[in-house]
Amino acid sequence: MKYKNIKYTFLSLLAVVALVSCSDDDDNTPVVVTETCDDGIMNGDETGVDCGGTCTPCEEAVDPDFTGTYAQVDFMGRPGINTVLSADGTIKDSHNVSIPSEMAAIFQADFEARLEAYHDVYANILGADPADVNYENNILGLDAPTLTGYLAADVLEVAPNLTTTYFLPGEDADMDGNVLNDPAVIGLTGRTPQDDVIDVSLILLFGGADGIRFSGQDTDGDGVADLPRLTSDGVGLTATVGTSFPYLGAPE
Repeated sequence: MKYKNIKYTFLSLLAVVALVSCSDDDDNTPVVVTETCDDGIMNGDETGVDCGGTCTPCEEAVDPDFTGTYAQVDFMGRPGINTVLSADGTIKDSHNVSIPSEMAAIFQADFEARLEAYHDVYANILGADPADVNYENNILGLDAPTLTGYLAADVLEVAPNLTTTYFLPGEDADMDGNVLNDPAVIGLTGRTPQDDVIDVSLILLFGGADGIRFSGQDTDGDGVADLPRLTSDGVGLTATVGTSFPYLGAPE
């Protein structure tokens, strides 16, 4: 009889301990994390990631290990150009792993043929002769070979003596106006966070000399667009642009 009492008492104590343990878990007792100099996070008194403060001085920190085999998979000087002007995946993949200085010579003809093929498609949709709907020298005055040569080399040029911009209309022009061929127009001199590179690229490819050649115009006045809208993707800048890194804030 005494043995049974002792046994039940012992089991009761175990149950109480278990309940206390569960209660502690449910209380969400905070877990204490100790900062270290090798956790890949800038915490504690560090001045850099895992360096500075009580860790190794940042200027003496070991450089990252870049040994190994790496492969380039994509260029992004001008977003969308490769996707739009490559006729197939083989050309796109080949372009992405090519040396920039060799790109124009290798891909310019393919890009130009693709550009003209787009115009043929639009001609057929409009019921026109494809021979009558071709690329027109654009707002920058560039003909098809010159433009596709620029775009095939997927790098951003820099013009030290001009405003840095992907595209800048003249003083009396705007992105939707009718005077986009103002002599003050400059472009392809770099890129800023404010530049809408997709719209600009579409304007240069399909906008013609005035920048609005294919902009969804209603040519017969019946309230229905008779021309395709090819000079804009319809998406504007939705983030705040600052003057310090990382420059772009959260989308609004």
